[in-house]
Amino acid sequence: MDFLTDQDAKKYQEDGYLILDGLLSPAECDELRLRMGEIVDQMDVPEHCRIQFSTNHDEQLKTQGNADYFITSGDKIRFFFEKGVFDDKGDFTVPKERSLNKIGHALHAYEPLYKTATHSPKIQGIAKKLGLKSPVILQSMYIFKVELTPHQDATFLHTEPLGRVMGVWIALEDATLDNGCLWFIPGSHNNGITRRMVRTPEGTHPLTDFVGREATYDNKLFIPAPVKKGGVVLIDGEVVHKSEQNASEKSRHVYTFHIMESQKTKWSPENW
Repeated sequence: MDFLTDQDAKKYQEDGYLILDGLLSPAECDELRLRMGEIVDQMDVPEHCRIQFSTNHDEQLKTQGNADYFITSGDKIRFFFEKGVFDDKGDFTVPKERSLNKIGHALHAYEPLYKTATHSPKIQGIAKKLGLKSPVILQSMYIFKVELTPHQDATFLHTEPLGRVMGVWIALEDATLDNGCLWFIPGSHNNGITRRMVRTPEGTHPLTDFVGREATYDNKLFIPAPVKKGGVVLIDGEVVHKSEQNASEKSRHVYTFHIMESQKTKWSPENW
């Protein structure tokens, strides 16, 4: 039996997102978390991430360093930290496993366990059921921290035509109302996008900028999307979604990646 049914596919197309249980087994989730623990334990923190600056000029250099580190991370495994996790000497002020916001953006290319999860028969079946003819993986991330303001993924992953990108958001632990599950505005993927993140001309700073502005959304329109460990949320690139701050003592680790239908699709050269 297909992991994704015809009824599921219809709901995804109508709402712009879909929650499915049982993409991964609990043991598979634990393996991914264990491997990530090893990666974090062995990580090499870049100097520009460790340095605490005091002058405006230095702050600009730090921002540029971080931006370059981000913009060249598409084919690498790199570490993105929370603010204030290093002291003046560049040492961690918190346990390093709690210092990270996310790791990206090519876990699917270099880490065998993540590659297996990304290209699993269930994922291939989902892509086929949704009519993708030539799907490609754009990026992958392991997310530690949660709070996300309302946004659309197509702001950052722009295609012509729009609607060619889908996020695959796998809960490696239960994602609940208390620990920061996703929230969606159903049907909002039909309204286009209001903002784009673009590369700026070579040699200029900052390295990226935004064209347009994020719309203001009515909080009452958001519907929570809790999902159990091993479950997955499929996310249309244009659907508006967010996550709240983790108000609990429980972590909420996630492995997520984006798939693009490459057939008859133009990947914007202005994308980061």
